[in-house]
Amino acid sequence: MKKCLLLALISLIAAVPALGKTHKDTYPMACSELWPAVQDTLSNPDNYTVENKNDALMTASYNVKHSAHVTITGALTQRTNQVTLVSKGTSCEMQVISNYSGFEHNDSGDFKKRVDDSLTKLKVSATAAPAKPPDAGK
Repeated sequence: MKKCLLLALISLIAAVPALGKTHKDTYPMACSELWPAVQDTLSNPDNYTVENKNDALMTASYNVKHSAHVTITGALTQRTNQVTLVSKGTSCEMQVISNYSGFEHNDSGDFKKRVDDSLTKLKVSATAAPAKPPDAGK
């Protein structure tokens, strides 16, 4: 009986990551304006490893790295999530399928915050005017 209970518990724990939830956030811009911020976010090797990316469809599958969670074997734990941008008229909906949201980490919330930070960073760099070269004719 104990073996059956233990086996059922292990099976349930193994199945939980397969029950990923889709988190949706809407941005007041075209998806083509949001996609560079998503790409910038995913380019951080300390947080993510991109498995698949399709620029035309604006979708990516990526692994989330959590160095604080070390497995018994000593390897870093990684969880695969997916992001897709969906046009909604003049807005863009970012859909993140996250396989983990727990006490210590909230993969979809962390990803959204990093995309928001990248979006701000990219807007600031785009509005910063380049310095004018000195006029050589004078």
